[in-house]
Amino acid sequence: MPEPSAREAVIRNGFLHVLLRGLARADDVSADEHAENHHNDQPGNDSGSPVGFAHCGIIFPLGPVVRKWRGRRKCCNRKNMSGLKRTVALVGMMGAGKSSLGRRLAARLGVEFRDADAEIEQAAGCSINEIFARFGEAAFRDGERKVIARLLAMPPHVLATGGGAFADDETRARIKADAVSVWINVPLEVLFSRVGRRDTRPMLKDGDPAQIMASLLEQREPLYAQADLTVNSEDGPHQMAVERIVAMLKDRELLEAA
Repeated sequence: MPEPSAREAVIRNGFLHVLLRGLARADDVSADEHAENHHNDQPGNDSGSPVGFAHCGIIFPLGPVVRKWRGRRKCCNRKNMSGLKRTVALVGMMGAGKSSLGRRLAARLGVEFRDADAEIEQAAGCSINEIFARFGEAAFRDGERKVIARLLAMPPHVLATGGGAFADDETRARIKADAVSVWINVPLEVLFSRVGRRDTRPMLKDGDPAQIMASLLEQREPLYAQADLTVNSEDGPHQMAVERIVAMLKDRELLEAA
Protein backbone atom coordinates (compact mmCIF):
# COMPACT_ATOMS: atom_id res chain seq x y z
CA MET A 1 0.00 0.00 0.00
CA PRO A 2 1.41 3.43 -0.96
CA GLU A 3 0.58 5.21 2.30
CA PRO A 4 2.57 2.91 4.65
CA SER A 5 5.54 2.78 2.26
CA ALA A 6 5.64 6.60 2.10
CA ARG A 7 5.54 6.78 5.90
CA GLU A 8 8.29 4.16 6.11
CA ALA A 9 10.47 6.20 3.74
CA VAL A 10 10.01 9.31 5.89
CA ILE A 11 10.94 7.44 9.08
CA ARG A 12 13.91 5.78 7.39
CA ASN A 13 15.26 9.03 5.97
CA GLY A 14 14.68 10.78 9.29
CA PHE A 15 16.58 8.03 11.06
CA LEU A 16 19.56 8.36 8.71
CA HIS A 17 19.54 12.15 9.05
CA VAL A 18 19.58 11.98 12.83
CA LEU A 19 22.24 9.26 12.81
CA LEU A 20 24.59 11.42 10.75
CA ARG A 21 23.94 14.44 12.97
CA GLY A 22 24.85 12.29 15.94
CA LEU A 23 28.14 11.33 14.32
CA ALA A 24 28.87 14.94 13.43
CA ARG A 25 28.60 15.89 17.08
CA ALA A 26 31.20 13.28 17.95
CA ASP A 27 33.77 15.11 15.84
CA ASP A 28 35.40 18.44 16.50
CA VAL A 29 33.12 20.80 14.62
CA SER A 30 33.89 24.50 14.46
CA ALA A 31 32.12 26.89 16.80
CA ASP A 32 30.34 28.48 13.86
CA GLU A 33 29.06 25.12 12.59
CA HIS A 34 27.92 24.13 16.06
CA ALA A 35 26.10 27.44 16.53
CA GLU A 36 24.36 27.05 13.19
CA ASN A 37 23.30 23.46 13.95
CA HIS A 38 22.06 24.49 17.38
CA HIS A 39 20.01 27.30 15.83
CA ASN A 40 18.46 24.96 13.27
CA ASP A 41 17.50 22.52 16.02
CA GLN A 42 15.44 24.98 18.04
CA PRO A 43 11.64 24.55 18.32
CA GLY A 44 9.81 26.81 15.93
CA ASN A 45 12.68 26.95 13.47
CA ASP A 46 11.44 26.62 9.90
CA SER A 47 14.59 25.01 8.51
CA GLY A 48 12.90 21.61 8.20
CA SER A 49 15.50 19.84 10.38
CA PRO A 50 14.21 17.49 13.07
CA VAL A 51 14.18 18.87 16.61
CA GLY A 52 16.39 16.79 18.88
CA PHE A 53 17.83 13.31 18.56
CA ALA A 54 16.21 9.97 17.84
CA HIS A 55 16.18 6.71 19.72
CA CYS A 56 15.29 4.26 16.94
CA GLY A 57 13.07 6.82 15.26
CA ILE A 58 11.63 8.47 18.41
CA ILE A 59 12.59 12.11 18.79
CA PHE A 60 14.06 13.20 22.15
CA PRO A 61 15.22 16.62 23.39
CA LEU A 62 18.60 17.69 22.09
CA GLY A 63 20.37 18.85 25.26
CA PRO A 64 21.33 15.66 27.12
CA VAL A 65 22.68 13.95 24.00
CA VAL A 66 24.81 16.95 23.02
CA ARG A 67 26.47 16.82 26.44
CA LYS A 68 27.11 13.10 25.99
CA TRP A 69 28.82 13.60 22.63
CA ARG A 70 30.85 16.57 23.88
CA GLY A 71 32.27 14.26 26.52
CA ARG A 72 33.80 12.08 23.78
CA ARG A 73 35.75 14.90 22.13
CA LYS A 74 38.98 14.28 23.99
CA CYS A 75 39.36 10.68 22.78
CA CYS A 76 38.42 11.62 19.24
CA ASN A 77 41.23 14.20 19.10
CA ARG A 78 44.08 11.76 19.71
CA LYS A 79 46.86 12.47 17.21
CA ASN A 80 48.40 9.91 14.89
CA MET A 81 51.78 9.30 16.54
CA SER A 82 52.99 6.30 14.51
CA GLY A 83 53.28 7.61 10.97
CA LEU A 84 50.43 5.40 9.75
CA LYS A 85 49.73 6.63 6.22
CA ARG A 86 46.29 5.11 5.63
CA THR A 87 43.42 3.92 7.75
CA VAL A 88 43.54 0.18 8.39
CA ALA A 89 40.06 -1.28 7.81
CA LEU A 90 39.52 -4.73 9.29
CA VAL A 91 36.98 -6.80 7.36
CA GLY A 92 35.61 -10.30 7.75
CA MET A 93 32.80 -12.35 9.20
CA MET A 94 31.00 -11.76 12.46
CA GLY A 95 32.95 -13.47 15.21
CA ALA A 96 36.31 -12.93 13.49
CA GLY A 97 37.46 -10.78 16.40
CA LYS A 98 37.80 -7.55 14.41
CA SER A 99 36.93 -5.30 17.34
CA SER A 100 39.16 -6.92 19.95
CA LEU A 101 42.02 -7.33 17.49
CA GLY A 102 41.47 -3.78 16.24
CA ARG A 103 41.82 -2.30 19.73
CA ARG A 104 45.15 -4.09 20.20
CA LEU A 105 46.36 -3.04 16.75
CA ALA A 106 45.44 0.58 17.38
CA ALA A 107 47.28 0.53 20.71
CA ARG A 108 50.30 -1.01 19.00
CA LEU A 109 50.28 1.69 16.31
CA GLY A 110 49.43 4.55 18.66
CA VAL A 111 46.33 5.62 16.70
CA GLU A 112 42.61 5.89 17.34
CA PHE A 113 40.40 2.80 17.14
CA ARG A 114 36.87 3.06 15.76
CA ASP A 115 34.17 0.44 15.48
CA ALA A 116 31.66 1.16 12.70
CA ASP A 117 28.80 -0.72 14.40
CA ALA A 118 29.48 1.03 17.71
CA GLU A 119 29.49 4.42 15.95
CA ILE A 120 26.10 3.63 14.42
CA GLU A 121 24.67 2.56 17.79
CA GLN A 122 26.03 5.64 19.58
CA ALA A 123 24.61 8.04 17.01
CA ALA A 124 21.26 6.27 16.68
CA GLY A 125 20.81 5.69 20.41
CA CYS A 126 19.85 2.05 19.93
CA SER A 127 21.39 -1.31 19.16
CA ILE A 128 22.03 -2.88 15.76
CA ASN A 129 19.36 -5.46 16.62
CA GLU A 130 16.81 -2.69 17.18
CA ILE A 131 17.73 -0.99 13.90
CA PHE A 132 17.26 -4.27 12.00
CA ALA A 133 13.95 -4.94 13.78
CA ARG A 134 12.47 -1.47 13.20
CA PHE A 135 13.91 -0.48 9.83
CA GLY A 136 15.27 -3.66 8.22
CA GLU A 137 18.66 -4.55 6.79
CA ALA A 138 18.37 -2.18 3.81
CA ALA A 139 18.02 0.86 6.08
CA PHE A 140 20.93 -0.35 8.21
CA ARG A 141 23.14 -0.74 5.13
CA ASP A 142 22.23 2.79 4.01
CA GLY A 143 23.36 4.11 7.35
CA GLU A 144 26.44 1.90 7.39
CA ARG A 145 27.59 3.26 4.02
CA LYS A 146 27.32 6.83 5.23
CA VAL A 147 28.97 6.14 8.57
CA ILE A 148 31.93 4.30 7.05
CA ALA A 149 32.37 7.00 4.41
CA ARG A 150 32.56 9.57 7.18
CA LEU A 151 35.01 7.52 9.23
CA LEU A 152 37.26 6.98 6.21
CA ALA A 153 37.52 10.76 5.77
CA MET A 154 39.17 11.05 9.19
CA PRO A 155 42.93 10.87 9.86
CA PRO A 156 44.49 7.39 9.67
CA HIS A 157 43.19 5.06 12.36
CA VAL A 158 42.16 1.43 12.84
CA LEU A 159 38.57 0.74 11.77
CA ALA A 160 36.62 -2.43 12.55
CA THR A 161 33.76 -2.92 10.09
CA GLY A 162 30.63 -5.05 10.39
CA GLY A 163 30.51 -8.48 8.80
CA GLY A 164 28.41 -7.34 5.84
CA ALA A 165 30.14 -4.03 5.17
CA PHE A 166 32.82 -5.27 2.75
CA ALA A 167 30.20 -7.39 0.97
CA ASP A 168 28.41 -4.17 -0.04
CA ASP A 169 29.73 -2.99 -3.42
CA GLU A 170 29.71 0.73 -2.60
CA THR A 171 31.29 0.33 0.83
CA ARG A 172 33.90 -2.09 -0.47
CA ALA A 173 34.92 0.33 -3.25
CA ARG A 174 35.22 3.18 -0.77
CA ILE A 175 37.32 1.14 1.64
CA LYS A 176 39.62 0.02 -1.18
CA ALA A 177 40.01 3.64 -2.32
CA ASP A 178 40.55 5.27 1.07
CA ALA A 179 42.09 2.62 3.33
CA VAL A 180 44.19 -0.51 3.43
CA SER A 181 41.79 -3.41 3.95
CA VAL A 182 42.75 -6.43 6.02
CA TRP A 183 40.65 -9.61 5.91
CA ILE A 184 40.66 -11.40 9.26
CA ASN A 185 40.15 -14.92 7.93
CA VAL A 186 38.88 -17.30 10.61
CA PRO A 187 37.64 -20.90 10.08
CA LEU A 188 33.88 -21.41 10.16
CA GLU A 189 33.97 -23.69 13.21
CA VAL A 190 35.81 -21.03 15.22
CA LEU A 191 33.43 -18.30 14.05
CA PHE A 192 30.39 -20.29 15.09
CA SER A 193 31.89 -21.27 18.43
CA ARG A 194 32.20 -17.56 19.19
CA VAL A 195 28.85 -16.27 17.97
CA GLY A 196 26.70 -19.36 18.61
CA ARG A 197 26.77 -18.76 22.36
CA ARG A 198 25.07 -15.37 22.06
CA ASP A 199 21.68 -14.43 20.62
CA THR A 200 22.77 -10.94 19.60
CA ARG A 201 23.37 -11.20 15.86
CA PRO A 202 20.39 -10.05 13.77
CA MET A 203 21.58 -11.92 10.68
CA LEU A 204 21.32 -15.24 12.57
CA LYS A 205 17.81 -14.90 13.95
CA ASP A 206 15.76 -16.20 11.01
CA GLY A 207 16.73 -19.85 10.78
CA ASP A 208 19.41 -22.26 11.86
CA PRO A 209 22.44 -20.14 12.90
CA ALA A 210 25.01 -22.71 11.75
CA GLN A 211 23.48 -22.96 8.28
CA ILE A 212 23.13 -19.19 8.00
CA MET A 213 26.77 -18.70 9.01
CA ALA A 214 27.96 -21.25 6.45
CA SER A 215 25.84 -19.66 3.70
CA LEU A 216 27.01 -16.13 4.53
CA LEU A 217 30.65 -17.20 4.54
CA GLU A 218 30.24 -18.94 1.17
CA GLN A 219 28.69 -15.78 -0.32
CA ARG A 220 31.12 -13.33 1.22
CA GLU A 221 34.43 -15.20 1.04
CA PRO A 222 35.18 -14.20 -2.60
CA LEU A 223 34.50 -10.57 -1.64
CA TYR A 224 36.63 -10.66 1.50
CA ALA A 225 39.40 -12.13 -0.67
CA GLN A 226 39.54 -8.80 -2.52
CA ALA A 227 41.02 -7.15 0.58
CA ASP A 228 44.53 -5.75 0.26
CA LEU A 229 45.91 -8.01 2.99
CA THR A 230 44.82 -11.30 4.54
CA VAL A 231 45.61 -12.54 8.03
CA ASN A 232 44.70 -16.13 8.84
CA SER A 233 43.65 -16.09 12.47
CA GLU A 234 42.31 -18.98 14.50
CA ASP A 235 41.38 -19.16 18.18
CA GLY A 236 44.78 -18.01 19.41
CA PRO A 237 46.28 -14.83 20.89
CA HIS A 238 45.37 -11.69 18.96
CA GLN A 239 48.86 -10.29 19.48
CA MET A 240 50.27 -12.68 16.89
CA ALA A 241 47.82 -11.38 14.29
CA VAL A 242 48.62 -7.80 15.33
CA GLU A 243 52.33 -8.31 14.73
CA ARG A 244 51.66 -9.91 11.32
CA ILE A 245 49.57 -6.91 10.30
CA VAL A 246 52.24 -4.47 11.50
CA ALA A 247 54.88 -6.36 9.50
CA MET A 248 52.73 -6.27 6.34
CA LEU A 249 52.09 -2.53 6.75
CA LYS A 250 55.84 -1.94 7.00
CA ASP A 251 56.48 -4.11 3.94
CA ARG A 252 54.03 -1.97 1.98
CA GLU A 253 55.61 1.23 3.31
CA LEU A 254 52.32 2.23 4.92
CA LEU A 255 53.91 2.64 8.32
CA GLU A 256 56.79 4.99 8.99
CA ALA A 257 59.20 4.42 11.82
CA ALA A 258 58.08 6.24 14.96
